[in-house]
Amino acid sequence: MYWAAGFASSRPCVVELGRNHSLPLGLCGSEQQQSLYGYIIAVPLQDYGGIMSALGSDSWWKKTLYITGGALLAAAAYLLHELLAIRKEQELDSKDAIILHQFSRPKNGVPSLSPFCLKIETYLRMVDLPYQNYFDGKLSPQGKMPWIEYNHEQASGSEFIVDFLEEKLGVNLNNNLTPQERAVSRAVTKMVEEHLYWTIAYCQWVDNLEETQKLLAMSGPLSDTLKWLLSHLNGSMVRREMYGHGIGRFSKDEIYALMEKDMRTLATLLGDKKYFMGSKMSTLDATVFGHLAQAMWTLPGTRPEQLIKGELINLAMFCERMRRRFWPEWFVDVEDLYYDGDSESSVSPTGLLDLGLFSRTDTLDDSDASSHSAGHTHLPDSDHSLFDSDVGTGSDNDAQFKEELIPDLEV
Repeated sequence: MYWAAGFASSRPCVVELGRNHSLPLGLCGSEQQQSLYGYIIAVPLQDYGGIMSALGSDSWWKKTLYITGGALLAAAAYLLHELLAIRKEQELDSKDAIILHQFSRPKNGVPSLSPFCLKIETYLRMVDLPYQNYFDGKLSPQGKMPWIEYNHEQASGSEFIVDFLEEKLGVNLNNNLTPQERAVSRAVTKMVEEHLYWTIAYCQWVDNLEETQKLLAMSGPLSDTLKWLLSHLNGSMVRREMYGHGIGRFSKDEIYALMEKDMRTLATLLGDKKYFMGSKMSTLDATVFGHLAQAMWTLPGTRPEQLIKGELINLAMFCERMRRRFWPEWFVDVEDLYYDGDSESSVSPTGLLDLGLFSRTDTLDDSDASSHSAGHTHLPDSDHSLFDSDVGTGSDNDAQFKEELIPDLEV
């Protein structure tokens, strides 16, 4: 009788090792993922052709196969141990503290390969709320990433996380928006998260899988194997979910055509404004930044990078403004701000510092503070701010910055 090793998740699905099935992962940042935590199982398979019976009960071949099978099962157990990063559950004290659960930092300096994780972490910085990162890889009870804990309450799903923080802590980036602007903001958010997201995920995890695989941060003797396995399983999951969504039923050229339409829509909406809703930042800026940053800094040489750093350069300038203001520890090369046809120059060699607790309290200028400080209950103060107050914020500074960095490009 043959045996196979497999993995059972917390939900009713089983994936057998050695078979051409996919294991749901959360690397691409989708908010509809299965949990990786599970247990090893062994299931009996059919004795195809009576091979085992023909060998006889006392056959040394049978003993050899048992020993080999046991060794393979042990190897599979070790591989799953590394894959699932089994660890002891740790009790976190979220009293008056925001615990942000998200995926580990990638290797190229970008804070996250998940646009939703980057969105929420950027949002926390925009509203000046200290938080503690927890890179445990564990999904929320709803099977989502990112998710937060605060005062022993949980919130998952980026939209519900924002609603939770607005209710509990009184922060609100959209206070100054008119009802019409709020409606536009929500419509654009849905376009970005439900449509553009899939085209960027396709570019990351299907069309440029090998390059994305290099960004995964893993160590140990099986790191290369695990990166290959995780990236290919994640790519398979993206294909399946894209097909279910409907966008995955189109050709590569058609998917990129849809992506280009969305990016052009964003570029038109932004125009020459500082933020998408005007001079005041809003939640929409965190959403768009989380997604465009993937095209800006994780997909060198691809169509998304060519668009954002070339023809749609105002989107690149927006991303750079957001990065400089809210991610001062995230360094990039000057050449990384425009596309010159050389994919190697588009990858920043500088890694992102893992500064778990972040706060920029008392560093906002008056115009920004007034946009979300009403009813704001500050969490306990952390260390001094990392925010660089010398970064230009006016349109004149933006124009000068643009002229200095990309003099050969017309906007």
